[in-house]
Amino acid sequence: MSEPIITTSPEATVKEAARMMHEEEINALFVPGAEAGIVTSSDIVAAVAEAADTTTVTVGEVMTSPVERVPRSLPLGEAAAMMTNFGIKHLPVVDADNDYIGIVSSTDITMALA
Repeated sequence: MSEPIITTSPEATVKEAARMMHEEEINALFVPGAEAGIVTSSDIVAAVAEAADTTTVTVGEVMTSPVERVPRSLPLGEAAAMMTNFGIKHLPVVDADNDYIGIVSSTDITMALA
């Protein structure tokens, strides 16, 4: 899992999110709020492919919400199975208090097995 969790606002622009991902060398940002979400590099690529104005389109318009989440104690195989079943590459991770603490990605799973 990647931690600490890197967040962005739903009001941030797609361009700002892309810049943050580049600077942090990550492929997803968590979007906290009443309807928590996640914005990924795939979401950004899709917005660009649709010729969206990345300086005005917001994260809230392209993010996935609500998101699946997993407890820190979930076995790696179960997280991988969830990703496969839901067709996703990132899962936010919560602690015992259900506070978001990180994101596990398909890359994290691959690295753990290497």
